[in-house]
Amino acid sequence: MLTETARVVAVEPGKLWVETIRQSVCGTCVAQKGCGHGLLNQLGDGHRNYLRVSTTDHSSDAFQVDDQVTIGVPEHLLLRGSAVLYLLPLACMLLASLTLPTLLPAMSELASIGGAVSGFATGLLLVRWHARYHQDNPDFQPRLLGLAR
Repeated sequence: MLTETARVVAVEPGKLWVETIRQSVCGTCVAQKGCGHGLLNQLGDGHRNYLRVSTTDHSSDAFQVDDQVTIGVPEHLLLRGSAVLYLLPLACMLLASLTLPTLLPAMSELASIGGAVSGFATGLLLVRWHARYHQDNPDFQPRLLGLAR
């Protein structure tokens, strides 16, 4: 499980709103100045993220604003989310760009381009639907592990 320390910014019945701050570890790397990843991290370093975390295993009354808590995300969820986010639009794009020219052989090149664009858009819509469908599913949410020590 991947863990992160977060600060509680709001307490609601059954859930907490927490704030995490993205931090880079590029300061300890030997290739600090020659790495493109380090440059990108400088742009986003210190960016604040807000997450809603369910308190099903803990009492909401045990937490107050400004408490430091530990949250966790199972690795398989990160892997599944990455696959849905990246592979689903690409798979839809490839499928549509290969299928549409067989249905419209007179305009095969235009049908291939149109199929790629419409397939990619369909894939993005499917990703959005998937996110909304699982929005309140506790199996797809970060888990509250407790107060940070």
